[in-house]
Amino acid sequence: MTDATDTASQIAALPIMWDRSGRVRVLMVTSRDSGRWVMPKGWPMDGKKPWRAAEIEALEEAGAIGSIGSEPIGTYDYHKRLPGGQAVPCRVTVYPMIVEKLKRDWKERRQRRRRWFSPKKAAKLVDEKDLGELLDRLRDKPKKDPAIRKLLKAS
Repeated sequence: MTDATDTASQIAALPIMWDRSGRVRVLMVTSRDSGRWVMPKGWPMDGKKPWRAAEIEALEEAGAIGSIGSEPIGTYDYHKRLPGGQAVPCRVTVYPMIVEKLKRDWKERRQRRRRWFSPKKAAKLVDEKDLGELLDRLRDKPKKDPAIRKLLKAS
């Protein structure tokens, strides 16, 4: 994290899957404080590549296991509320993750809910405009996105 006057960096996983009809779905979790719908995200981890840290966040916050891409799908900005009410501006780098399995028992299962949404619905649920636009881009031909295409080839 950086000084409160600077923008802090965070990482996030964008867990996705394709349903039986071939439509892409996005896995969202509720935040622990307000209960609003968000993506699994957190602070960078010492000794971990950013996409590996995002993969760990997806496992801890959503119980998601799968293949994570090393190429970001995008970024978004928001203000992280800290204990005591201070807000820190954050830029979140988002890595796509193709979910292969959801664990029934995961670290934060008692603190969060998880649910699959269409990208259109997920975009409407989030507060951050940039994140909504990122999710909305997945509505049409998500496999054409370079980061997702690269991840699909690797998995």
